[in-house]
Amino acid sequence: MKKEILFLAALATCLSSFGQTFEKTAQGGKFQTAQPTLNGEVIFYSPSIVRIVKYPSAEMPEKKSYPVIKTPEKVEISYKQNGNTVCMTSGKMTVTLDVVTGKVTYTDLKGETLLKEKVEGTNFIPRKDVNRDAFTVSQAFSLEPEEAIYGLGQRQSGAMNHRNQQIHLSNGNTNICIPYFTSEKGYGVYWDNPGISDFSDTPYETSFSSQVGLCSDYYFLYEDGTQDGVIACIRDLTGKATMFPLWTMGYWQCRERYKSPDELCGVLDKYRKLQIPLDGIVQDWQYWGCDSNWNAMKFVNPRYINKMDDKEALRYLPNGEDKNARYPKPRFKSPEEMVEYVHKNNAHLMISVWASFGPWTDQFKELDKMGALLKFETWPPKSGAHPYDPFNKDARDLYWRYLSHLHKMNIDAWWTDSTEPDHLNPKESDFDLMTADGSFRSVHNAFPLDHNRGIYEHQRAVSDDKRVFQMTRSGYLGQQHYGALSWSGDVVSSWDVLRQQIPAGLNYTLCGIPFWNTDLGGFFGWEYNNDCTNVAYQELHVRWFQWGCFMPLMRNHCSSPMMNEIDLFGKEGDWAYDAQKRIIELRYRLLPYIYSLDGAVVQEDGTMMRPLVMDFANDRKAILLDDEYMFGKNILVCPVTEPLYT
Repeated sequence: MKKEILFLAALATCLSSFGQTFEKTAQGGKFQTAQPTLNGEVIFYSPSIVRIVKYPSAEMPEKKSYPVIKTPEKVEISYKQNGNTVCMTSGKMTVTLDVVTGKVTYTDLKGETLLKEKVEGTNFIPRKDVNRDAFTVSQAFSLEPEEAIYGLGQRQSGAMNHRNQQIHLSNGNTNICIPYFTSEKGYGVYWDNPGISDFSDTPYETSFSSQVGLCSDYYFLYEDGTQDGVIACIRDLTGKATMFPLWTMGYWQCRERYKSPDELCGVLDKYRKLQIPLDGIVQDWQYWGCDSNWNAMKFVNPRYINKMDDKEALRYLPNGEDKNARYPKPRFKSPEEMVEYVHKNNAHLMISVWASFGPWTDQFKELDKMGALLKFETWPPKSGAHPYDPFNKDARDLYWRYLSHLHKMNIDAWWTDSTEPDHLNPKESDFDLMTADGSFRSVHNAFPLDHNRGIYEHQRAVSDDKRVFQMTRSGYLGQQHYGALSWSGDVVSSWDVLRQQIPAGLNYTLCGIPFWNTDLGGFFGWEYNNDCTNVAYQELHVRWFQWGCFMPLMRNHCSSPMMNEIDLFGKEGDWAYDAQKRIIELRYRLLPYIYSLDGAVVQEDGTMMRPLVMDFANDRKAILLDDEYMFGKNILVCPVTEPLYT
């Protein structure tokens, strides 16, 4: 111990020359460089996770991390001085700091370089962020020329490897932006800035840059050189994945939208009559009625509450629907009857809830008084609807207070739609709107995380009778901890788009979020005149449907006026019908395997959709493939992504 104290005293003396200093801390060290003046800290959260923070101010700025829930554990660190560098070695890696420049290099325990920062790669440009002084902040790294990297959320580029790409990181429908990349070498880098950012890779550097920040703040993760190891680090840092119910692994039927309880239950009846397994059915939007009443979170649409003869109720009829249209006497008189019928027929119901509210809703009025609405234009257009502020705790409490009405009706799952949120006709000034945690610009990409976290924590607080299940259109690092999975958004029905979804989903799962799916067949059927009897569409739909058997969630969905129930594709003996029935039956034969994968995700930090870099990291050809993967460790999946017959 005495020798260590003498060494550290000598180290501090040596490294205090020319204005630079290094000071050992319980978790790593603090440092200051002279040219330019830069303060920073190296903080080991575990032997496999280290945080690097750099800032131009005298003290580390106070800063909230949305996904990180881990606090630093006690880590045995050995220190070694070599000229102007200090090497800090844990049981998994060595972090080498150049105190003159502030440059950090990471090596494994064999001395092989994993990653290094670029010299003078940390930059701050002063800027004003609404009501405070801040910076546009960036951090650059130097990668090996042929090194493959993955992650960055869900992209629609069709690329698996993200080298030589410029990516604007701002969540939007079909693009989920996560400032995290992982390398074929088995390390990961999470840039901990939830605001609007950019990722850039050129032959000269790989960098993250954020429009607003007070410091450069990132985490380096490395366990054993494998992707399983680095994903275990993500889960350690941001939270373990939650277990989904067995029924969610079955087959789901969904479309935009079932317009009455009779229609929804009639579809369930068809599947039961045809003896085709079905576990989940979905009530999409407008059960609340017209656009002005958007997301009221209660059944106000007169078709659902047997009030088509009530003139006052007809004002809530969805926009564009004919109030004089004749319907037979309803079989189900209330939404409660609908929910009960679904359950009696051994199925489960998921319902659409949004992160925005129309001006007729009680939520809108209360949130407006609280100052907890983000007043930019969102979906539906010209409705006066606005997103709420999920960073505001009182607003999250209010959200659950209204949602609990549906929870008490025994609805099984939440479809948390438009969690980017939808932003129509955006203006720069929209991003200066203030949330409870600062400007919308500075927290933008964490919106879906705090929204889904709010629902998860509230439901868990009132009941643990059932597992929380949320399907959300956007996401962020740590999403796996809050009972949520994402789907790839409102994608177009085409062969090119089908192929793009494969690397989109694989890169998303490499961010440590194990559950993901797409709308089977695509959402918008424009290219096929929204006609499910079009033979060319049927071939596309069947191939997409077959791929769906090997996703964590198998969910059929489409946009109106397309319809997609299996009986609309024909009858027994017709190829499009038979192929879909066979693949649904295969899904159920595989359920023991699939549910065991679900369990391994929770208990062993596993991954269901495994990009080939996870199991064949030494096969250069394999790790660059972008159209196949392992489903678990025993099934190789290679979807058909080109037409063979039409």
